[in-house]
Amino acid sequence: MSVRFDGRVAIVTGAGGGLGRSHALLLAKHGAKVIVNDLGGTVDGRGGDASAADKVVAEIKAAGGQAASSYDSVSTMEGAQKIINTAVERFGRVDILVNNAGILRDKSFMKMTMEDFEDVMAVHFMGTVYCTKAAWPLMMEQKYGRIVVTTSGSGLNGNFGQSNYASAKMAMIGLMNSLEIEGARNNIKVNAISPVADTRMTGGLMEEAVLKYTVAEHVSTGVAWMCSEACNVSGEILCAAGGYYTAVRWYRSEGAGFDPGKPATLDEFADSAERIFDFTSAVHYEGVAKKIRELLVESGRL
Repeated sequence: MSVRFDGRVAIVTGAGGGLGRSHALLLAKHGAKVIVNDLGGTVDGRGGDASAADKVVAEIKAAGGQAASSYDSVSTMEGAQKIINTAVERFGRVDILVNNAGILRDKSFMKMTMEDFEDVMAVHFMGTVYCTKAAWPLMMEQKYGRIVVTTSGSGLNGNFGQSNYASAKMAMIGLMNSLEIEGARNNIKVNAISPVADTRMTGGLMEEAVLKYTVAEHVSTGVAWMCSEACNVSGEILCAAGGYYTAVRWYRSEGAGFDPGKPATLDEFADSAERIFDFTSAVHYEGVAKKIRELLVESGRL
């Protein structure tokens, strides 16, 4: 099966280097017209340099593709709208949005300033919200769209010194889960990538021996597929690292049921805690409302 993006217009935020650059190059290689968005700032989000986006655009054009630069910030609704407007003005539409822009300001929660917490949330999470909000009406109207949000193992598992970053990354999952439902009837698929790659943001964090295997291109293959018409899933989390791909879902334990007619006592809960937190017979999590209804039926209350 040949996956192509001919006639499709893609926006990749934070595409001046690392993962974003790799995503943009691969999408363009397979026929997409690409908006390369990047402020060109430092890893911690300060400063700016238009040459970051321009260099990637030049790479795409040198390879025979079509691309244009965007230097607007994702951290404001005004900036996000300008990014989407650039795509419409240059190429006439928006089919694909890869929310990749991000910054790092790592510090233990005790020492972290609220400014550093809020700035990281503004770029990672609100930047994803703003860009998606600006692109959403266009995708709904044309009844087609592919959106990828960039989550992280730091969000899925936690990581010391990254409470701001991890919070933003998990917030994206809640956004994705809701948009999966809202966009389904209009053929808009929203998925998440959880990448591991040797980039500027992860410099010095990985062992030297594995660096040559954790190239960004491995991640981009999965991202590009989720951006394609071939993608038949939505609301999924794809982990990608070193040529290995796996999907992550939430599970719940079998749990313990008490009389729904009155609250369980604290002692009753304590006696059942081991069973409640036992995942030996876990099942895919789709909310607890269904399970509560089943218990009410079993008890004769429904």
